[in-house]
Amino acid sequence: MRNVEKENKYLRAKERVEEVKKFYMSLLSYIVVIGFLAGLNYYTDRWNYPWFLWAAMGWGIGLIFQGIKAFGKNPFFGRNWEERKIKEFMQEDERLSRWE
Repeated sequence: MRNVEKENKYLRAKERVEEVKKFYMSLLSYIVVIGFLAGLNYYTDRWNYPWFLWAAMGWGIGLIFQGIKAFGKNPFFGRNWEERKIKEFMQEDERLSRWE
């Protein structure tokens, strides 16, 4: 049983590393592409209308959510929220089944 637990922990850690890696690759792409768009925007109209900010804002919002997922910093549910709720519901179910 111990080996199975260790293997599961390893697989979860590996998945998490992959998510963090994807986040950093997306961040690098964001910096390169938005930098290019900013340069193009400056070249075409000297930032009279900074249209590249629309792309930066839209992509940036998606990047924020990807970072929250990758690093497990969910401001709405907190750390280990799902596990706590599962335990809570199991205890509640156990309590209710005693009375039946």
